[in-house]
Amino acid sequence: MTEAASYTPPRVWQWDQESGGRFANINRPIAGATHEADLPVGKHALQLYSLATPNGVKVTVLLEELLELGIAEAEYDAYLINIGEGEQFGSGFVAINPNSKIPALADHSTSPPTRVFESAAIMVYLAEKFGAFLPTEPSARAECFSWLFWQMGSAPYLGGGFGHFYAYAPEKIEYPINRYAMEVKRQLDVLERNLAQRQFLCGDDYTIADMANYGWYGALVLHNIYEAAEFLDVASYAQVTRWAKAIEARPAVQRGRRVNRPWGPEETRVRERHGPEDFK
Repeated sequence: MTEAASYTPPRVWQWDQESGGRFANINRPIAGATHEADLPVGKHALQLYSLATPNGVKVTVLLEELLELGIAEAEYDAYLINIGEGEQFGSGFVAINPNSKIPALADHSTSPPTRVFESAAIMVYLAEKFGAFLPTEPSARAECFSWLFWQMGSAPYLGGGFGHFYAYAPEKIEYPINRYAMEVKRQLDVLERNLAQRQFLCGDDYTIADMANYGWYGALVLHNIYEAAEFLDVASYAQVTRWAKAIEARPAVQRGRRVNRPWGPEETRVRERHGPEDFK
């Protein structure tokens, strides 16, 4: 192992604004709004404020899947929140999500509007509201929740751990890269073993657990996030790849991946969505 410079933590930690790597301009050790900014409100009951990151894609995929079922009440307005520019710290967004993370949802079909933040909470809220993609039989429901919250607990090791130290940190440090690479590969093996026995994560039925895990692990095996596909040997996880390809082939998933995407060729993105006419 390459020897790294020794670090002795101080008695009291102090914020070093220059040490945060790629996201130093938006990361900070306190919560709350940094500026006044009202959120726009469109014509539909469901108002989504998000970005097409793995966490954001989970919710837009679910909404598009609900619309694919013909549930007109799932129509929504989607507004892009550019987290690189600090828009998540605007007062309007913080009022919906005090944690200042995307995605955030406001449901104006209730009075006052219902706010929902954290991607899994939004997915459960929508699945229960519209009675789809979440089993009702107790054992199947528990299995679905288990895989949904497995993703919520596991993905920080992939994104905030491996992704940060492998792709975004100011310098490459062997120990954290090895530590988090080992954990990400363990997670892929968990999925691989489960999917060797099942079509989808919970069995024969496609659920919100698949959508949530696809947002992270589908992107990892199919789209080379962090430019780490070769490093992690993602092609060796054949069942995860098979599962991810099957999900990505769904028309609703293809639409959901485009919503609130400000990057890439124009034909692959829908910066803000206010109806099906936004998909060309």
